[in-house]
This record gives sequence, C-alpha cells and structure tokens, in this order.
Amino acid sequence: MIYPRIIAHRCGGALAPENTLAGLNLAARLGCRGVEFDVMLAADGVPVLIHDETLERTTSGQGRVADASSAELAMLDAGSRHHPAFAAEPVPTLEEALRRCTALGLWANVEIKPSAGQDAETGRAVARLAAAAGGKLLLSSFSSVALRAAADEAARLPRAVLVGAIEADWRERIAAAEACALHCAARDLAVARLEDVRAAGFPLACYTVNRRDDAERLCAMGVSAVFTDRPDLWTASEM
Repeated sequence: MIYPRIIAHRCGGALAPENTLAGLNLAARLGCRGVEFDVMLAADGVPVLIHDETLERTTSGQGRVADASSAELAMLDAGSRHHPAFAAEPVPTLEEALRRCTALGLWANVEIKPSAGQDAETGRAVARLAAAAGGKLLLSSFSSVALRAAADEAARLPRAVLVGAIEADWRERIAAAEACALHCAARDLAVARLEDVRAAGFPLACYTVNRRDDAERLCAMGVSAVFTDRPDLWTASEM
C-alpha cells in the first residue's frame, strides 16, 4: 500500500465543513492527493459521511443519524456550523463522495464508523459500495467486527486497523482483519512499536498532526503518512 504523504482529515480538515463534498473540493484545490472521511449508515441502510452518531454538532438536525433516512440527511445543513459561507452544504452519501473523489483524482481513506450495534452491517455496506465504485481507496476502522465484515464482503479492498496507542496485540488484530496497514494516534506513538511495525513490513499512518514540524519528524522516523486538519501547511508538490 502506497500512501499519499499528507492526507486531509475528514475531507478538508479545519478549512471546510468536515465530511462534505465542499471539503473534498477544497482539498483538491490545495493540491492534496489523499483525503480521509467517516462513514456510518442512515436509517435506510445508505452509507453517509458523518463522524458523530448524533446530528447536533455538525448539522442543523437533531437526534441520531441511525434514525434519519439518507434523504432526510441530505436536506440538513452540514456547512453553516463551520462557516456561513458553507450554508446548505448537505450530508453526502458515500456514493456521492467516492464519485467526487474519482472526478478529482483523490485517493480516499474511508473510515468505517458504525453506530452502536451496527458494526457488521456497516462494514458490509461500505465495502460493497466501495468495491462497486472502484477508484483509489483504503478502508479503515476501530471496529474489528466491521473490518472483518468488510473483508468478507470485498476481500480485494485494502484495509487498515485503526487504534489509539499500538498495543501488544497489534499483529493479531491485523491478521484477524486480513489488513495491510496500521493507523494510530501520533501522540501515543512509541518508537519501539513503530520499529516493530516497520520491521514487519506494514505501513503506519498517524492522526491527527496539525504542525508541519511534527509531521516532518514523524516522516523522518519512518511513518508512511499523516492525517491533518491543516493541509494548507504544505504545497501541492510536498503532498
């Protein structure tokens, strides 16, 4: 798995409303080659881009994502809470986001982020749609159940195990998901664990790195990529 060096976190990072098509557009304009976004299921089983299980923080809606249909979510304003300039930006479906990534030439890290109790169902639905869409992408998740379901649904799609700190059982978790990479929190990265992961031949990507000097230090240590809210800190040729 070859990663873009700098990956825009939640589509556009701090520069656009998270998990939106506007974020993808901005990331591409900045010269990003890779983006990351979160996906969970709407009430009708359609995968949509959103991070929280509830709507209040990022949209004009209220209640649980899992209780609203994709059509209802598309009518919400997912932009104004970031800035009035993004008013009426909708909650996009995964299908729309992947289509936009293909059009913009963006590599995508699709994080499977299930609502409570929907791990396997979300993993299957995301993998099925991602496999049909094609394009340059990677699936990741904190949920081992979701990753296993994704592997069963679309074995050819590359997968990454997502963790906070790298624990002693990281090899077992990668093997269980038949994954090809590991993602961890930059603040929790131990040098010894990094060396173990590299020695085993697995790429390691770190989140969320919002200082250029921190990113350069991690890359010098052998980290394959960093997720950032500030892709504007790099030029297109550096990403």
